[in-house]
Amino acid sequence: MIDALFGSKTRVKLLHLFLNNPGKSFYVREITRLIDEQINSVRRELANMVTVGIVTSDNANNKLYYTVDQRYEHYVPLRAIFSDETVHSNQSTESAGGWESLFHDLADARLVVASGVLVKGSMGPVDVLVVGDVAKAQLGKVVKEIEKRVGREVNYSVLTQAEFYYRLSVRDKFISQLLGGKYRIVVDTDGMLEKEKEK
Repeated sequence: MIDALFGSKTRVKLLHLFLNNPGKSFYVREITRLIDEQINSVRRELANMVTVGIVTSDNANNKLYYTVDQRYEHYVPLRAIFSDETVHSNQSTESAGGWESLFHDLADARLVVASGVLVKGSMGPVDVLVVGDVAKAQLGKVVKEIEKRVGREVNYSVLTQAEFYYRLSVRDKFISQLLGGKYRIVVDTDGMLEKEKEK
């Protein structure tokens, strides 16, 4: 029935492979062995999936590798259909279980900015920017919990206050990209971004 719904047995097998292995890359011949389909059929479906945006491709070691794009807007509902694990697709990323509150208990976080997959319509370079002297182990736990709640990988970056202010002052590309797009301030204990807006 799923084959009929999605139009192709090869496409269904590819979706099953990619959505059960987020973050893992595969090359064409490896894929044909894993899903037991003809190489021409696999290549055709991969081209379609890249065009749609569910899969991305990248060259490495003279091989073309394919991986699922976890930032694809329908990633979570598709994963709920094809993944062997239980995935909750009934919540949007933004409302998934109050993930923002997890950052309020993060000791020494002076500023936390959400973007990317955590903010609808954002194309930010990371999903979370944390500014402050935070404990890596504690931040790792928070990020893992958020990933569990939103059903996808969360990319984050950590800067000290001095690094953040310096990069802000020199109009660093990363900071400009983040603050030039759509974002949400989750924590701003010192009003860092409010002060910046007033300048």
